Amino acid sequence: MNGFDDRFLTRNGLAARQLAVLMLGHEPDTRLPRVRDFAERLGCGNGTVQAALQLLEDSQAIETTARGHLGTFLVRSDRAILWRLSGLGTLLAAMPLPYSRRYEGLATGLRGAFETAGAPFAITFMRGAAARTAALVEGKVDLVVLSRLAADQLIAEQPVKLVADLGPATYVGAHGLLLRRGVPLDKPGLRVAVDHTSEDQRVLAERAFSGRDDIVWVEASYMQLADLFAHGQADATVWNLDEVQGRVPMDAEVLPLGDEVTRDLALRNSSAAVIGRAEAPMALDAVRDSLDLSLVAAVQTEVLRGERMPSY
Repeated sequence: MNGFDDRFLTRNGLAARQLAVLMLGHEPDTRLPRVRDFAERLGCGNGTVQAALQLLEDSQAIETTARGHLGTFLVRSDRAILWRLSGLGTLLAAMPLPYSRRYEGLATGLRGAFETAGAPFAITFMRGAAARTAALVEGKVDLVVLSRLAADQLIAEQPVKLVADLGPATYVGAHGLLLRRGVPLDKPGLRVAVDHTSEDQRVLAERAFSGRDDIVWVEASYMQLADLFAHGQADATVWNLDEVQGRVPMDAEVLPLGDEVTRDLALRNSSAAVIGRAEAPMALDAVRDSLDLSLVAAVQTEVLRGERMPSY
């Protein structure tokens, strides 16, 4: 079915579109609910449900078979057709700017996982976990990708919930301390650059210099941290080591973060998390059980190794 079938504008057709949403939650070779159960769920008659099922079969969205007293089983489903008929639209995720190969791999993996599940998926890029979460709460996007560290904090403050934790090293490899050469770390009045729109960078920077009341905090965009060093406007900062190669200022060196900071925050900071609104959109509920999120890390690894070109 290439164009939209006018039959789906009838009463039976509208029921078929609602039924298409429910069918996205069923896997092949599983027993379907009874017709009267579907009718109760959709608020219509048994005859309407039977006509709706036939419309979905005629459209090649599903194939069913009756197995006597065992009931009706779903033999096959075409998730792409079901999704188109359902009218659920495209799921939109907000991610950090793809300035590292790791983020490119993450975007490629997420797109692959959703498309494998039959869900149209698009990505928009926004700087700052707080800004991305605001867009989520306002309904401008359906999902947000951020670190588990930032996710835990924002879940406690906003009407959002965790959809997935993709595991260690899926968000960043590690962070390090960027220090101007010749400047002692214990220098009084050390100027430390911080980006308050980045939950991760802010938390790590504050933790790295906790216990010191002589720090001069320099507010800056995360993307401009290196430029602050080049212009002599900062002495230190915490930086994502995925970005280090070729971007560290000539007069700066990279040091490891303290063991306490690394041990306490490394796993939550390095893991990518996906969050959604507390009241999840129907499209997300429809695809959730069919998502194979193990694909994300596998594809990301291939991108990091240069075995796959980023595609997002």
